[in-house]
Amino acid sequence: MESRKSEAPTLEISPPLNSGWLERIFKLRLHGTTVKTELIAGLTTFITMAYIIFVNPNIMADAGIDHGAAFVATCIAAALGCLLMGLYANWPVGLAPGMGLNAFFTYTVVGTMGYNWETALGAVFVSGVLFMFLTFSRIREWLLNSIPASLRFAMGAGVGLFLGLIGLKTAGIVVDSPATLIKLGSLREPGPLLAAICFLMIAVLSYHRVFGAILISIISVTLAGWGLGLVEYGGIMSAPPSLAPTWMAMDVAGVFNVSMISVVLAFLFVHMFDTAGTLMGVAQRAGLVNPDGKIENLSRALKADSASSVFGAVVGVPPVTSYVESAAGVATGGRTGLTAVTVGVLFIAAMFFAPLAGMIPAYATAGALIYVAMLMMGGMAHIDWEEATDSIPAIVTAIMMPLTFSVADGIALGFITYVALKAGTGKHKEISISLWVLCAIFIAKFIFL
Repeated sequence: MESRKSEAPTLEISPPLNSGWLERIFKLRLHGTTVKTELIAGLTTFITMAYIIFVNPNIMADAGIDHGAAFVATCIAAALGCLLMGLYANWPVGLAPGMGLNAFFTYTVVGTMGYNWETALGAVFVSGVLFMFLTFSRIREWLLNSIPASLRFAMGAGVGLFLGLIGLKTAGIVVDSPATLIKLGSLREPGPLLAAICFLMIAVLSYHRVFGAILISIISVTLAGWGLGLVEYGGIMSAPPSLAPTWMAMDVAGVFNVSMISVVLAFLFVHMFDTAGTLMGVAQRAGLVNPDGKIENLSRALKADSASSVFGAVVGVPPVTSYVESAAGVATGGRTGLTAVTVGVLFIAAMFFAPLAGMIPAYATAGALIYVAMLMMGGMAHIDWEEATDSIPAIVTAIMMPLTFSVADGIALGFITYVALKAGTGKHKEISISLWVLCAIFIAKFIFL
């Protein structure tokens, strides 16, 4: 820890603050930071991820969930996750319902597979409990290490492709076609055009490192829609809507169905690998890696993340996960859990802006979906393209998620392809026991279901 302290900038902290309760809880001096720096970092992180309070309720509403309840549930689940991460793990990481997982929840589990949203929430709850069990045991490390890196990267990229297709479809940029399955929609219509403008605006602003690029773009396109008469003004602030429609609404009993195994596993794997990757990346930037290479409080951070997902299902949202946007707060100096606590408090305050959230049109959030999808596909760069037995299963995993409109089916087909290629090319020693078991489960799913 001493080497990290010596690298941190020298900051002036008043004696009363050093002996105060914030110093005792968050160890500000040890991490070379101040209350002011942590508050600014928390505000930065919140603004970079605040788009979720507009995007997630719109996606949940497509599953039949009350929009107002979904909005409040999003804010509460994110707030609790951030508070837990900050107070228990002392990490500067913000949490909220996961992008991609929410699309899988609505458009695959509910839309394609035909389950009601209560059962889908039950699957989220069960996967969260399994994640907690894995986090509290050594099985987590064994499972993380047994899944090949190529498939891990492909899962994240595939979810990105799936999310991108959802965004394009929601915006009307791509539409269905009896002859070719999908085709380009009419860009002369205001919805697709504004969604495209939103996407390009986010990309340009992000390139120039503009603070809150996604949020600025969503609100700007919404104002443009209002000027064109496409958006009806409904106010800015009000008392939070009722959470009653989604509170404890999950149907856990409905999950104990053979056909739901792949759904639970999809939620579990994507959540677990996404969380691990995000936390490790943020840890490096925040100086949480000890000289011996161990990451400070990583186990606590994983426990906070998995527990947040369980509570998220209780209030009515898809898996709650750590956000890579937390790196923005870290870049401005965030080093402790006070940053995460600040994000959590801001999410609580956001509950009073329900009318504003209700005004955000689908084409505005679609632009954000498409942009986030592009970022998620970056993991494919880390795949060894010279090794066909690694690259081909990765491609199958990523491509089949959007083409089958199912994250679960994409993962299953990718795992089966990996095992088949490794076994068929004499590289069976690279197949872990867990991969053999998962492959058998996925094959049985396709045969009998």
